[in-house]
Amino acid sequence: MSEKKKFHLEYEIKSSPRILYSFLSESNGLTQWFADKVNVRDQVYTFTWDDEEQKAKLLLMKENKLVRFKWLDDDPQCYFEMEIVQDELTNDVALSITDFATEDIISERKQIWDNSVDYLISVLGA
Repeated sequence: MSEKKKFHLEYEIKSSPRILYSFLSESNGLTQWFADKVNVRDQVYTFTWDDEEQKAKLLLMKENKLVRFKWLDDDPQCYFEMEIVQDELTNDVALSITDFATEDIISERKQIWDNSVDYLISVLGA
């Protein structure tokens, strides 16, 4: 089995960190751009796409700043993280994504993030 590698993506988002955070951390926010359906129970988020479920445990949450999840069926060191980065001088807001994938699917995974975040931006009207 090939080794998963960490990769980073960053997207500029015209939104306040507080509004953006609700789309990253709350089930109704996540269902608007990330998955078809999201249920949360005891720090475990169940994401549904086309009737397929994937469960992720919430590892870390910093209000208006960051959420980190770990897929329950994934390698122990792998996670995915969505961090809100705000430039202190310009106040520009960016969404920084950290994820893991094997070499053969990294470009595919990046494409999925690109599409999802494009959709998030349209939902935010940003």
